[in-house]
Amino acid sequence: GFGGLFDLAAAGYNTEDTIIIGATDGVGTKLRVAHMTKKHESVGIDLVAMCVNDLIVAGGEPLFFLDYFATGKLDVEEAAAVVRGIAEGCRRSGCGLIGGGTAEMPALY
Repeated sequence: GFGGLFDLAAAGYNTEDTIIIGATDGVGTKLRVAHMTKKHESVGIDLVAMCVNDLIVAGGEPLFFLDYFATGKLDVEEAAAVVRGIAEGCRRSGCGLIGGGTAEMPALY
């Protein structure tokens, strides 16, 4: 994994009056559809969209995104497609992909 820094003042926010809202979500059963259709980029876009929606309804603005990709057996092309989708979702939402992680856990998935 990797982490990222986000400088609120450099982004033009008054740091004395700024509250950060965080959100996390998953794609759930959409993974089944992605596996059946072999189209994984849409899963990444959806993931970002669901998190951004949670921020917006709380009065927030998407600034950055952190991803986490876990699998039983890493398929590099599949994982790359998901991350491409996440990057596209971030682009559409106007936020930066600043960190994340990948885990291969055969005993769990």
